[in-house]
Amino acid sequence: MSLKRWISEQTEFFEFEGPFALENGGTLPQIRIAYRTWGTPQSTATLVCHALTGSADADDWWADLFGPGRALDPEQDYIVCANVLGGCYGTTGPTSRAAGAFEPYGTSFPDITIRDIVHSQALLLDHLGVESLDLVVGGSMGGMQVLEWAALYPDRVAAIAPIATGPTQSAWTIALSEAQRQAIKADAAFSDGRYPLGAGPVQGLAAARSIAMISYRSPQNFGGRFGRDRGDEVFAVQSYLRYQGEKLVDRFDANTYLSLIGAMDSHDLGRGRGSVAEALQAIEQPALVVSVSSDGLYPASEVEALAEELPNAETYEIDAPHGHDAFLIRVEELNDRLVHFIEKHGLRKRLRRASLA
Repeated sequence: MSLKRWISEQTEFFEFEGPFALENGGTLPQIRIAYRTWGTPQSTATLVCHALTGSADADDWWADLFGPGRALDPEQDYIVCANVLGGCYGTTGPTSRAAGAFEPYGTSFPDITIRDIVHSQALLLDHLGVESLDLVVGGSMGGMQVLEWAALYPDRVAAIAPIATGPTQSAWTIALSEAQRQAIKADAAFSDGRYPLGAGPVQGLAAARSIAMISYRSPQNFGGRFGRDRGDEVFAVQSYLRYQGEKLVDRFDANTYLSLIGAMDSHDLGRGRGSVAEALQAIEQPALVVSVSSDGLYPASEVEALAEELPNAETYEIDAPHGHDAFLIRVEELNDRLVHFIEKHGLRKRLRRASLA
């Protein structure tokens, strides 16, 4: 199996000849970024940031946000989405080979942070001729990138929409990451992490995905959807988790998973900025902060507390039983709120002015 088959035919690639400095002190000799764009290229764009196992194909996993008059309108907007640094859908990560190397990085891929991901995206936008962003939007790990974009490049970002995320990774979310990490590393096939794509700790990765799926949904969602229904041998909810694990193994890489949950665990908007509160208070752009009523990963109360520290924020709660993943399920509702936010702050008019300049 090759993960290349999960890369869209519309995917393009940007090669940065480096070196690329990392926040933790290391460097990558060069990086490659896989990305997608929609609409007519211009100097102002909308940036979409994806979640943990997502890709640059935002029109796939957020399809109902795309279209005429919708939050992401290729007829009016120039839209960019990149596979994150550390990813496995074409961007440099553990499955990549450094120049002159015969084997992929595997576990030797250096530790990265959300800030490293954002800095790599900034290089891509420079390459594309994008000078400013009318809106940066993303959920979960994507929301972490949104917040860092506002903090790292305040003069480049007009507005943000962080969704179902927090300013730091909490002890609860770090604990869930650790359980997933241990599941992968406990797999006998993990060894030194230098295995062919499609091989390695597939059982460990499937187990990690099962743990994650439990945290992405809610007790109400599992109860209403599965109850105690069972097939010939196992409960329906067991079949569901096994299926989700098998699906991820078919399209993702275990070392990539470890790299990205490590980046999420290190997420701390206040690092080097005094405190989380000070970092949030310095973000002056209009912000639409979206929470999910049943989110067990980033509880609505914590997301709303984040918004309270932002000087120019409005909040919206998706009232749904689905859990954390509601931002990928209740997309029509999310679209309506984003369109209202875009119109309220004249973001689309801003784009039109840029395209006429």
